[in-house]
Amino acid sequence: MMTNNTTENRNNFLSYFVLFLWGFVVMDVGLGQHTTSDEIKVGVVIDLKTNFSKICLTSINMSLSDFYQTHPHYRTRLALHVRDSMEDIVETSVAAYDLINNEQVRAIIGPRSSMQAEFMIKLANKYQVPTITFSATSPLLKTINNPYFVRATIDDSFQAEAIASIVKSFGWRSIVAIYVDNELGQGIMPSLSEALEDVEVHRSVISPEARDDQILKELYKLKTEQTRVFVINMDSSLGFRFLKKAREIGMMEEGYVWLLSNGMTHMMRDNGRSLETMEGLLGVRSHVPQSKELQDFSLRWKRKLEKENQARDSTEPNVFALWAYDSVTALAMAVEKTNTKTYRRTYGPHLLEALSDVEFKGLAGDFKLINRQLESSTFEIINVIGDEERIIGFWTPSSGLVNAKSNKTTSFLGKRFGPVIWPGNSNVVPKGWEIPTSGKKIKVGVPVNKGFLNFVEIKTDPISNVTTATGYAIDIFEAALKELPYSVIPQYGFEAPGDNYNNLVYQVYEGKWDAVVGDITITSNRSRYVDFTLPYTESGVSMIVPVRDNKNKNAWVFLKPWSLDLWITTGCFFVLIGFVVWLFEHRVNTDFRGPPHHQIGTSVCFSFSTMVFAHREKVVSNLARFVVVVWCFVVLVLTQSYTANLTSFLTVQSLQPTVTNVKDLISKGESVGYQEGTFVYDLLRDLNFPESQLKPFGSAEECDDLLSKGTSKGGIAAAFDEVPYLKDIVSEYCSKYAMVEPSFKTAGFKPSFKTAGFGFAFPKNSPMTGDISRAILKVTQSKEMSLIENKWFNRLNLASDCPDQDTADLSSNRLSVSSFWGLFLIAGVASFLALFVFVALFLYEHRHTLCSNSEGSIWRKLKSLFRIFDEKDIRSHTFKSNAVHNVSSPITPCTPSPSNVQIRPLPRSMSLNREFELRREHNVSERTQNMINRENLILSLELEDREKLNKLPSKIFDEKDIKSHTFKNSVVHLTQGIRSSSTVQVTPLSPNREFELIKVATPLSPNREKLLE
Repeated sequence: MMTNNTTENRNNFLSYFVLFLWGFVVMDVGLGQHTTSDEIKVGVVIDLKTNFSKICLTSINMSLSDFYQTHPHYRTRLALHVRDSMEDIVETSVAAYDLINNEQVRAIIGPRSSMQAEFMIKLANKYQVPTITFSATSPLLKTINNPYFVRATIDDSFQAEAIASIVKSFGWRSIVAIYVDNELGQGIMPSLSEALEDVEVHRSVISPEARDDQILKELYKLKTEQTRVFVINMDSSLGFRFLKKAREIGMMEEGYVWLLSNGMTHMMRDNGRSLETMEGLLGVRSHVPQSKELQDFSLRWKRKLEKENQARDSTEPNVFALWAYDSVTALAMAVEKTNTKTYRRTYGPHLLEALSDVEFKGLAGDFKLINRQLESSTFEIINVIGDEERIIGFWTPSSGLVNAKSNKTTSFLGKRFGPVIWPGNSNVVPKGWEIPTSGKKIKVGVPVNKGFLNFVEIKTDPISNVTTATGYAIDIFEAALKELPYSVIPQYGFEAPGDNYNNLVYQVYEGKWDAVVGDITITSNRSRYVDFTLPYTESGVSMIVPVRDNKNKNAWVFLKPWSLDLWITTGCFFVLIGFVVWLFEHRVNTDFRGPPHHQIGTSVCFSFSTMVFAHREKVVSNLARFVVVVWCFVVLVLTQSYTANLTSFLTVQSLQPTVTNVKDLISKGESVGYQEGTFVYDLLRDLNFPESQLKPFGSAEECDDLLSKGTSKGGIAAAFDEVPYLKDIVSEYCSKYAMVEPSFKTAGFKPSFKTAGFGFAFPKNSPMTGDISRAILKVTQSKEMSLIENKWFNRLNLASDCPDQDTADLSSNRLSVSSFWGLFLIAGVASFLALFVFVALFLYEHRHTLCSNSEGSIWRKLKSLFRIFDEKDIRSHTFKSNAVHNVSSPITPCTPSPSNVQIRPLPRSMSLNREFELRREHNVSERTQNMINRENLILSLELEDREKLNKLPSKIFDEKDIKSHTFKNSVVHLTQGIRSSSTVQVTPLSPNREFELIKVATPLSPNREKLLE
């Protein structure tokens, strides 16, 4: 019994001892784990009294709790030491100094504003303590110059390109940048001005401590200006107070544009602010991608605020709270990588290096520091509609503006986005500027002219003594004003221009006039001081000269349609084509045979007769036909062009200008005129006209008087002026003068002589310049422009009664080789190609002559080839069908006496080979040739007898010339009884001719008879 108790007690003791040891081990492990964790002190400098800081501090604590909950094995822990900066720059620096020296913190998170960060960064650099900010966005805080400054937020300069893209996409040419007068507002201006280099940027600076009355004063000032596009960048509390006052004075109505910067757009709902009072605003904000982690954080964040009774202040965490969350996460990861014991003295630099290498996907997006600065690649474009923030587009550095719905870059204006609601609940895209109704009227300067009153004329009513301006320029200007989408009331003022218009234009630069309207020439010198609209007239300087009646006085006008080089080229090609056709036809066509002079005449006549398509000779060679077809096409084009151009010359020849060249005026010492007070005088002097040859005129009537007199009577031979003035003169005296474009244009001279027509002058960078220019385009492209021109220049009558001035310079209308070089190229290539084929075939056919050794030298071979070429090609199809076969031996007395010589076709024997046929044809040809020679001798003797007899001279003249080549190619057939008969029958060799009987008047002598035998 006792033994059993002892054993039981021993077992209980062992059980308790094991439990004790297990608890001790567990406790020891827990204590050991706790004691091995390193605590890293981190300071937090923030304005604890502001709602913004409370939200961000909540995110910091949640980030720290979430991080170590998911990473319990980390051997480091961040210990936060929070200091209140009390919204003061000095207190911020004192708090940072206390944390560094007293608390020995390894890093500092904060401060809230860019102004506070500037001083605190200097302390961080001095003590090598990394400072991480999640809300200081000013670009003036450079991370490059501050090695221990880390910006875990978006630099404001990144949004400048996005803002500029929005402004340019809607075509706004002028904006007002409203910004707070501190580092936050000033930092973005250099980047914004650079991005808007083509847009006029006005500035409105607001003090950070501005009162409501000061804000209203600035708003009233902006309301009186023309620009209606406002880009606002300031602290959210001041910015939304500014917008509230703008709404109160009617600056949130239709026609206005308000574009908020990134910081203000993210803070629109701060403090439970309603968006209904900001309807129609546009905003730019950094893109925060949606994720499951962000949704979970938002739910937990709202619950936490509800417990702390702060849920009424904000319903969603803003982007700064997300950046604060990610900043703490990044710092905790960097601290874990940095060994405290190893880098005790150089902990700051190594912590900064580890922080730069941290990369992870945070709540606000990808966290990656480049040059110790967080970068953003995407911005959202939002539009406030009711109480909703609607995303209408995105901006990326690579694609620019992208439609939020289609994700495609689209075209100009509002098509880049979805439907936009503008202030005043308007769907119409604002113009961007307006003439303020409460401002002054537009003062328009008008020159008082003495001549050319069709452009500008000043009239004074003698009864009411009211002075008005009329004229072509005034009508164009007022028609352009009607095309503007806003009302403009011009108040005309009249100014004598003096010697020229330079002084009047300079008065716009000095501010005396809001615009100058009239016949103001656009020059490069004047453009230095004012902006000109698009020209409403033609540009350039020309001249007018008297015209003379040359009707039916030029006997050689038919030569003028073509230039000399074209005449020569055409003639050469006629000769070339005739020669080529002769080469092809000489051996196979009897029309191209005969004596040399006959062959030359036939070839030339054939070629030139193609000009009227009257060539009678037939061509039988395919190569010749090919060349002739191509040449006929060329001749057709040449003749039609000649006919058309000659018609034009005969039409306009009746009125021809006396002078068409400036050099002739200078060389002949002719006097020329120019309009007084214009730059044309300097232009003529630059052309080396002597001053004694220059005479001014002030009106169209004076110009007509000088031109009528001529140089010999103290007048002028030509008048130089700008094209609009000259057209005005010609419209009045169209039958007397012609406007001739000289061999120069104003653009060809030095820049001071460059002109671009007449335009309206406005002050530099005036928004009206572009609007008036577009309105001028609308007017010039409408029917109203024709009505205005007919009203002042009678253009309808001018078109019907006056000749076309564009045809005055006849010499410029001549056709030259350059107009038809393609046709000549085709004809030449066709001719030489056919010639090449002909030569190749000829040489191949007679290759035995070239290759034969019996001919001797090359020269003899060539002579043989030329002799062969000059002979008929009896193997040609034109001779084969008419070869003479079955020729009888010398005639005997018993031979019957037929009246005709019968020619039968050569029968073909299929049993004979080709060689026998060629030999037989050769023998027949040889016999025929012998008969021809005998006949020629007989005919010669007959002619001698005829000359000796000298009888019947009139009958001999009326007979055929049997010596002609047309009769030599005939075969004389002697019939039975030729010795006693006086009749000789002649059979032509041509296959298409009938037999002719030639009667000889005298009987044959015995010697001739014997010779014939």
